[in-house]
Amino acid sequence: MKTILQRAPVKSYFILAYLISWGVSLLAVGPKFIRGENLQMEDAMLMFMAMLAGPSFAGIFMTAVVDGRNGLRELFARMIRWRVEIRWYLVVLIPPIFILLVLLTLSGLVSPVFVPSFTMIGLVIGLLAGFFEEIGWVGFALPKMQEKYNSLYTGLIIGVFWGLWHLLAGYLGSSATLGIFWVPHFVSMFILAMTATRVIIVWVYNHTKSVLLAQLIHASSTGFLYTLGPSPISPANEILWYIIYALTLWVFVIVIYSRYGNQLKR
Repeated sequence: MKTILQRAPVKSYFILAYLISWGVSLLAVGPKFIRGENLQMEDAMLMFMAMLAGPSFAGIFMTAVVDGRNGLRELFARMIRWRVEIRWYLVVLIPPIFILLVLLTLSGLVSPVFVPSFTMIGLVIGLLAGFFEEIGWVGFALPKMQEKYNSLYTGLIIGVFWGLWHLLAGYLGSSATLGIFWVPHFVSMFILAMTATRVIIVWVYNHTKSVLLAQLIHASSTGFLYTLGPSPISPANEILWYIIYALTLWVFVIVIYSRYGNQLKR
């Protein structure tokens, strides 16, 4: 088994991350969902913790299997690497700036329903998601994939797998309320926006080698989407602002690519 894992470390990481997150989520709330019962806040928190366990455990476990104790020490060193140029910390501000830009523009041009709100719990959710998930996505998968693929391709692939990793929890948690809007909602939020965010994270990591900074950018993205998102709002309006937000991120990615194209492909 150890030999198999070492021969295909990236594939093994993704499989393990999915199995843990999806398996524990199904055990936690699957029976209730099948019975048609409404999921409560405690159910959502159980799924949230199950999801976090997947990438974090898979990242640490695969690092130990593939790289041993030295790999673990190096991983934890990258998680506390904070001495980087200050300009890279400014990237943490990109998600809230873009979110506010999109929502304030829509609230002025389309409808006041897009006015941003503020929910403190979103920041806590963001910090937990950023800290635990990036142990795997950036701590393990990113360096291993870049041994074979260029940085841009790596960012796109991890971004898509990162988005699809939310598929089960997203379906269990919101399919009943979103109905026919669930698919466009999921694609706009968890595929389009997240893949662009992942390319940005890869760009920053390759210049800093700091998992900590990746955790902060992830925390900022997830946290401020929850914290600043307008509420209440119809599914169609939510999809609209998610799509525009995703397009805004992709414009930024294109600017990065035009400026740092050679480094992103390296």
